[in-house]
Amino acid sequence: MIPALQARDVGREYLDQPTLDAVELHRNLREMAMLNRLPGGVEASRRAIEWLLDGAGAMVVLDVGTGSGDLPAALARHHSPRALHVLACDLRADVLEYATRRLARVAHVQLLEADARRLPLADESVDVAHASLLVHHLDPPDAVRALGEMRRVARRGVVVNDLRRGRVAYAATAMTVLGLARGPYTLTELDELAASAGLRRVRRSPAFLPRVVTVYR
Repeated sequence: MIPALQARDVGREYLDQPTLDAVELHRNLREMAMLNRLPGGVEASRRAIEWLLDGAGAMVVLDVGTGSGDLPAALARHHSPRALHVLACDLRADVLEYATRRLARVAHVQLLEADARRLPLADESVDVAHASLLVHHLDPPDAVRALGEMRRVARRGVVVNDLRRGRVAYAATAMTVLGLARGPYTLTELDELAASAGLRRVRRSPAFLPRVVTVYR
């Protein structure tokens, strides 16, 4: 039976735990990579980022909450080091260690340990800031801070790829490797959080189930 989803479930997901077993962490990151290969995953993010870049060269993209580095890997497959440089950050050192091994042969990706709510970057120092499957982990005040930081550092815009709350999305997520769909925000809630961070929605992908990609400026 699909539960009522009028309100977010604020229970922790696995990656929110303060300490993680390495074997379970790696398993979870592999499952995330599987989810990112599905429709609405990294390829949808890449297309949104490239829409913002609009063919310009020598661009810098920031991936916030990079996890195993799925987006940097996808961007590296489509762009030369001269055309695009990727900064990929995550709060967890153990997650970054996993991403570092995975991206060892990718020349144009730089990894750094950073909190999305306090990015150690100068204003307008990147072209696009991106976050995938991050915002739904954050309570509203922290989500606004993170989105505000992404707005601060990005010259061209912000791309958010995340789950959305709803009965159909819940059912779709339950059939994937991650059966957690109650924590996400509705699209209206997400836009309200972005507006509180000084962002305005300019583009939204078709309603991938259960994910959606939104571009803000």
